[in-house]
Amino acid sequence: MKYTIMESDKVLADMNNVRLDCARFAHAPGADESFAMVRVTRRDLSFGEQLDALFGLLGYYLGEKGSVRTAVFIRFFLSDAANQEAELLRRWELLGIVCPVSVVQQPPLDGTRLSAWVYTISGAEVTLDGPLYKVHTAHYNHYWMVNAICAESDSHHQTTALLEGYEEALKRVGCDLPNHCVRTWFFVQNVDVNYHGVVVGRRENFMRIGLNEHTHYIASTGIEGRSADPKAYVGMDAYAVAELQPGQQQYLYAHTHLNPTSEYGVTFERGVKVKYGDRSHLYISGTASINNKGEVVHVGDIRKQTERMWENVEMLLREGGASFDDVAQMFVYLRDMADYEVVGAMFEERFPMVPKVILLAPVCRPAWLIEMECMAVVREVHPEYRIF
Repeated sequence: MKYTIMESDKVLADMNNVRLDCARFAHAPGADESFAMVRVTRRDLSFGEQLDALFGLLGYYLGEKGSVRTAVFIRFFLSDAANQEAELLRRWELLGIVCPVSVVQQPPLDGTRLSAWVYTISGAEVTLDGPLYKVHTAHYNHYWMVNAICAESDSHHQTTALLEGYEEALKRVGCDLPNHCVRTWFFVQNVDVNYHGVVVGRRENFMRIGLNEHTHYIASTGIEGRSADPKAYVGMDAYAVAELQPGQQQYLYAHTHLNPTSEYGVTFERGVKVKYGDRSHLYISGTASINNKGEVVHVGDIRKQTERMWENVEMLLREGGASFDDVAQMFVYLRDMADYEVVGAMFEERFPMVPKVILLAPVCRPAWLIEMECMAVVREVHPEYRIF
């Protein structure tokens, strides 16, 4: 993985107060992929000023002057969705870029009001296909669902409605959830109260469509997060690939360090490796300081929880033939903002170049002080599958 840091004052004189960290995977004959984290560097600016700074660099990065980069997914992390989401989406529409844009209230813990994760693929084509965005690469159609909410009843009902709606959307494009969905994210308002409803609703849905401990589940993160709508207790993003063949997804377990999630009543995979003809993608689900008995390890110790979390992620990557050297981006979630200084220093020391963001987003079990997820890209040849 090639990592670069782009400081705004090295790009254009009027693009101050923002920074872009990028990881790039380039391998002929397939498409180049880039993973960028865009961060504002001045905390004292208003939201409008921070939005101006971020959009200025984002527009430059996405190639207003003829770059081949195509944005295929963007997630904006906001400090106050109720007051910021509408303005952000209004400004995004003015750019005229067709791209799935996810928006979630998960405050960046560097004290700024917003950050953005930007995923680009050279030569891709993006179109809106009903409720899904279709991203066409050389041999695959990738489908993203973003910002799905249901503002009725409780978190159990909302999760059920979101998954059933997603199934219908996939069916319309010739896909289904068990065979084509690669990754989901559930953003749960007041996770300590509402996560149980997500767990039950997802488990019931998966049982109905044949996903269980004897088949497989879906890689996922379930974490604190919310939209601008106070009645939406659950939000959902999801990613699927239409042309995946049986065996093209390899689920990751790391049994020496982690237990099957079904043992404590939840239904997601620890990670998944998607094999293409010229590379592999690894999606590591939200991972915390847990052992292979399902117990929280190092209760109350943020340093040791971080180290054990890293160890667990490393084992999942290793099982998929990768390492931290292959990681393209990281999201780090903290329950307590007081832990930011310690955790930030630890991540900067070990992963100084990896695009990452540290967010205020409590984990689903209160004793877990920290959780992370990541994506890695590995150069591999799988001749039985088409290139990316």
